[in-house]
Amino acid sequence: MTNSYQELLKQRAALDLQIQQAREREIAEAVAKVRQTVAEYGLTVTDVFPSGRRARGAGNSAASAAKVAPKYRNPATGQTWTGRGKPPKWIQGQDRAAFAI
Repeated sequence: MTNSYQELLKQRAALDLQIQQAREREIAEAVAKVRQTVAEYGLTVTDVFPSGRRARGAGNSAASAAKVAPKYRNPATGQTWTGRGKPPKWIQGQDRAAFAI
């Protein structure tokens, strides 16, 4: 049995309302738990949301911020390139194998 387009739209509207209500209820529960934990342990805003470069860069792991070893070297100048990003002029249009480190 297939539902008509209009029936499906009504079902979607009802589901959207249920989803919104469930989200609001679960957010309220989560906030209550967080507030209880903060009060229980005497946490401050700084404890929960530390400021400073390290805290803001938490999404940038040390691995992603680590330097990449060069893969290519210009024998004439000693310049190196990791193989990432735009290639330098000294390697553009040439066989990279000749410059491999």
